[in-house]
Amino acid sequence: MFENLSDRLGGVFDRLTKQGALTEDDVTAAMREVRVALLEADVSLPVARNFVKSVTAKATGSAVTKSITPGQQVVKIVHDELIKVLQGEGAPDALRIDNPPAPILMVGLQGSGKTTTTAKLAKRLKEREKKRVLLASLDTNRPAAMEQLAILGQQIGVDTLPIVPGENAVQIAKRAKQQASLGGYDVYMLDTAGRLHIDQVLMDEVQAVRDVAQPRETLLVVDGLTGQDAVNVATEFDGKVGISGVVLTRMDGDGRGGAALSMRAVTGKPIRFVGLGEKMDALEAFDAQRVAGRILGMGDIVALVEKAQEVLEVEQAERMMKRFQKGMFNMNDLRSQLEQMLKMGGMQSIMGMMPGMGKMAKQAEAAGLDDKAIKRQIALINSMTKKERANPDMLQASRKKRIASGAGMDVAELNKLLKMQKQMADTMKKLGKMGKGGMLKQAMRAMTGKGGGLPDMANVDPAQMAEATKMLQDPKGLGGDLGKLGLPGGLSGLFGKK
Repeated sequence: MFENLSDRLGGVFDRLTKQGALTEDDVTAAMREVRVALLEADVSLPVARNFVKSVTAKATGSAVTKSITPGQQVVKIVHDELIKVLQGEGAPDALRIDNPPAPILMVGLQGSGKTTTTAKLAKRLKEREKKRVLLASLDTNRPAAMEQLAILGQQIGVDTLPIVPGENAVQIAKRAKQQASLGGYDVYMLDTAGRLHIDQVLMDEVQAVRDVAQPRETLLVVDGLTGQDAVNVATEFDGKVGISGVVLTRMDGDGRGGAALSMRAVTGKPIRFVGLGEKMDALEAFDAQRVAGRILGMGDIVALVEKAQEVLEVEQAERMMKRFQKGMFNMNDLRSQLEQMLKMGGMQSIMGMMPGMGKMAKQAEAAGLDDKAIKRQIALINSMTKKERANPDMLQASRKKRIASGAGMDVAELNKLLKMQKQMADTMKKLGKMGKGGMLKQAMRAMTGKGGGLPDMANVDPAQMAEATKMLQDPKGLGGDLGKLGLPGGLSGLFGKK
């Protein structure tokens, strides 16, 4: 999400932060580039124009251009303005579903991922909100639409309204309302029919269903890949039906993401959720703070910590931390780290959430460094005996040949793995001693939820985040230590070339 926009803006701000003193002309020239980047990312012209005008007005004052770190001050202004454009009122996922049964109306065009999104949201309500949900498909036009929702409902363990042939959308909505009341459901979700384009027949049907159901929430599902057209669809639906929020789908494959930036500003309706894949749990609440961070290449530390907490066991993490601080890092430890990386979404996913690592993730991918490399390394470790994993220093030529052969690889790959393990042990020990209480210790406590839980991104200064990113990439600093693992710029070569 936002890869192209992030790359373009990253280039602009890199030049600003390296420039030192700034003049108003420097800022104005940079903002022209920002405007072009926004337009290329499918942000609507009025939104791009107003955004740049607002940032320029705040960034050309003497308080910024004459400050000690003017470039970083401009980045912070852009960050704050992005949040202002994207921010809705209240929590995006705080749906009005009190006083059961609460109806939620799902609307949108055909092909936007509406039915899949309906099931994803139902799963979220069931698991996170502990709500009893009933699904009902009102799509009598698309072949097998009702069967599709029934199958998805079965997969996620949510009830679906039985199919009665011959009923129209309004009749199904009335039956769903009655079933939800009699069955003791907290929420019932109505998945309406879509069209390939907006027409009067579609709007008449949706309006009739709305009048019957009186929904607490009317969520418009739009395909984020359609760019400007997504904004036009939202405007049409809001004007004729009235929507309470938007769900953007396929945002995992969108390198532009302008629809998200335009949607809130043009329609005035909040973006509630974003779909980031086909899996049933690939639905995230839209968070303006985190999205702004992603756009500016600051990563998404909150998402990284959330994923880590899902796979890390507290006691195991504490044991690992104590070992790492002493420089104890054998092949069992490395295998554990690699397996956890896969559970957290793989190397590309993790690097994409780390500040300043987005570009490196792309470099790694282009070089063929993907999750297959992790799996090959795990296979090499599994080919070792218990003693060899605990004490890799004992591996001599004959043992190496046996291990590589057992994993179906050559000795050169095993040598790379052994070198990486040794250098990681040294780096872990150094991290364990750095800073107050040890940088590694602080990171591990955050990952496991000890010592304050999730980081509060509202209190993160983008200028400080930029400094942290520089430290990671600095060949003379911490980035240099990480770079010893063979990574261009600090992290992206962790797994060696194939």
